[in-house]
Amino acid sequence: MPAAFEDKSDEFVETMNSLLKELSEGSDHRGECTIEAAHLVSGVVDADGRHTSQELESWVDALGRKLTPPMILTPTQLRADDTLGGSAAWLSKPSTMFDLLVKADAHDNQRRAHAYYTHALSVAHATAALDMVPSADEISAIDRFRMMMLGVMDEHAVPRPGQPDAPAQADVAAGKTPPAVVEVELPPERSIEELLAELDALVGLDHVKAEVRRLTSLLRVQELRAERDLPVIETSKHLVFTGNPGTGKTTVARLLSQIFRTLGVVSKGHLVETDRSGLVAGFVGQTATTTKQVMESALGGTLLIDEAYALARGGENDFGLEAVDTIVKFMEDHRDDLSVIAAGYPAEMSELIDTNPGLKSRFTRTVEFPDYDTDELIAIFGLISGSKAYHLDDSGKVELGTIIEAEPRGRGFGNARFVRNVFEAAIGHHALRLADVEVPTDEQLTTLIAADLQSPEQKTALRP
Repeated sequence: MPAAFEDKSDEFVETMNSLLKELSEGSDHRGECTIEAAHLVSGVVDADGRHTSQELESWVDALGRKLTPPMILTPTQLRADDTLGGSAAWLSKPSTMFDLLVKADAHDNQRRAHAYYTHALSVAHATAALDMVPSADEISAIDRFRMMMLGVMDEHAVPRPGQPDAPAQADVAAGKTPPAVVEVELPPERSIEELLAELDALVGLDHVKAEVRRLTSLLRVQELRAERDLPVIETSKHLVFTGNPGTGKTTVARLLSQIFRTLGVVSKGHLVETDRSGLVAGFVGQTATTTKQVMESALGGTLLIDEAYALARGGENDFGLEAVDTIVKFMEDHRDDLSVIAAGYPAEMSELIDTNPGLKSRFTRTVEFPDYDTDELIAIFGLISGSKAYHLDDSGKVELGTIIEAEPRGRGFGNARFVRNVFEAAIGHHALRLADVEVPTDEQLTTLIAADLQSPEQKTALRP
């Protein structure tokens, strides 16, 4: 790993030096770039306060020797002087170099900051991989570092890595439209940054996003170690998603499967959705076969079992537990090319996991999906309506907020499904309202007002 770590550090230094030379008309900045890399590595090493001998020796060999003047000290000397102490704070704010690159990109619409972002994260993950088991504090520090860089790009209107570029403002002002995109059949694999950008763009779910990013970082670190034939700790791809309906579990499962695909954790990256009815048959001997067929269809991707707790419910003649046994065996036989996500309410999912020791040993990671708050649900309504070329006027937004606030937020609250139902009902009332308008304007055809909105429970049958 030290050789791989040094390679990543050298790539960062050379790439940054090349970018800075372009901005400074040929001046060499290799010294500043080496210092930048040293700060970055020091920050990750210091994140958990451990400063292991492997980390310190690698820091000296890859970077300390190349500083001016060189810093060639033993781990004991570095610890005695607390040389790297307090370095973790460096990861919390943009460096002068990164800030310069972002501002230059904002000025001339280039993407130099993307190169910094990509290579810096590569160095950070290589640093975490110096230990066989990267600490949770290091993984969290890398995630905060990533989000800090993305936040700086957002502040300066520089598109994030993985996001499409916006049309140039001059073109927008001139009324020009971007050229049509030619549809090309592409392989299913997408870049990690594109997938993480889509994850970041989801409404709410901050804790869920953080958990997915941490898992992604852990897998990337283990991938780096595997490439160098170093020992790796197997990271489970099987998860429990708990929460009410409509909280984004399927959307996140789909993205996570594609992340697994890109990282080489699974071979295809598709998502198969099922529930008890798709796994359990009505006669002796059929359930194992039915369940195995579903599992085989998900091989190479992710199987999402909705309301999975239902498999543990039923009388003595019920075959749900037979399905569980089949799932556990299949997960073990194909653990290198399958991810299983079991979803449902928190208490019931705990009961399910306790029914089979094999489930408990395989589902070691639980991700809780909270209910959306009112502002988030209004934002989701805007996404749903916008995709259908509708929008709310001010009165509609107020009314929507009132409807959402009046809806009980107990067990089974529909979240995004609830506001989708409100939207679908509003479309019907909107159509009735415009039925007597002989030639409605585009604005009338696309605007939903307060009178169009009502909760799904208030929905009345449309008149013929």
